[in-house]
Amino acid sequence: MTDVETTTTRKDWATDQEVRWCPGCGDYSILTAMQLMMPELGVSREDTVFISGIGCAARFPYYMNTYGIHSIHGRAPAFATGLAVARPDLSIWVVGGDGDMLSIGGNHLIHALRRNVNVNILLFNNMIYGLTKGQYSPTSEVGKITKSSPYGSLDQPFNAVSVAIGAEASFVARTHDMDRKHMQEMFRRAWEHPGASLVEVYQNCNVFNDGAFDTISKRANRDSMLINLTHGEPIKFGADAERGVVMDGGDAVIVDVADVGEDALVVHDERRPNPAVSFALSRLAAGPTEPTPIGVFRAVERGEYASANSAQLASAQEQAGPGDLAALLRSNPTWTA
Repeated sequence: MTDVETTTTRKDWATDQEVRWCPGCGDYSILTAMQLMMPELGVSREDTVFISGIGCAARFPYYMNTYGIHSIHGRAPAFATGLAVARPDLSIWVVGGDGDMLSIGGNHLIHALRRNVNVNILLFNNMIYGLTKGQYSPTSEVGKITKSSPYGSLDQPFNAVSVAIGAEASFVARTHDMDRKHMQEMFRRAWEHPGASLVEVYQNCNVFNDGAFDTISKRANRDSMLINLTHGEPIKFGADAERGVVMDGGDAVIVDVADVGEDALVVHDERRPNPAVSFALSRLAAGPTEPTPIGVFRAVERGEYASANSAQLASAQEQAGPGDLAALLRSNPTWTA
């Protein structure tokens, strides 16, 4: 990325393309949050790339005035990995939905995370297939009645944060489309993190799964249903911070603070090398109808893939000396040790 801080406005980051999502879709608020945040980063549009797969969320690159790739279903993390290795100077964002990322793209997602490729992955989770008109997705709840599951889905859903932590992701966070300030904080933290970051965004599909997150994200419910994770602070929530989280063996459990005392509460440590507690926190809620953690679950430092790859190639070239392409092309298909 350019070393010179770039001054831009939201208008600079928006394109002239008509935004074509259903009226009321949560994608609009995510797009607005991103367009308003990018000028604050002081980055250049020419050094920024948005890559998507297939789905409603995949239209995102059309609306960001940057370089963009609208790739194929589930493969956005693979495209992003290749670009990050070839051009480590770029700021690369990956955008996809729960179907695109966790179904056909699940393999690419987990390997981008475990390799710690320097990309920022935004997973829009509306718990449904929207573009193809309302089939159940990998995050839909058991019993979900849709066109493809008329008697109710039998599939155990993925927990996207748990999947990412299980894949050894070095940065994992969750936010929701009803809180622009929180979204921008999570997006900024992801961008600042060296290595792979995943931010799950609870996003309402008002046509095929309207109100899926109302129990936790409506303003009147947030104090009692959203558990804000803040590094270095005891995990408490509720209008009067009357509820909290403790560890019971390997499980995270919600308790009344008055029953256990504040000293018993888990003090959130997003930098803890062992992901066990972060994973336990990701399992607190079986779905978005129970008190649900949001914020940064994990932010640890480890080797970034593209940098390590470049260093390895440079070292190998130094040891081997200049190559002979002509000799390679004319060489035999086998060799003798």
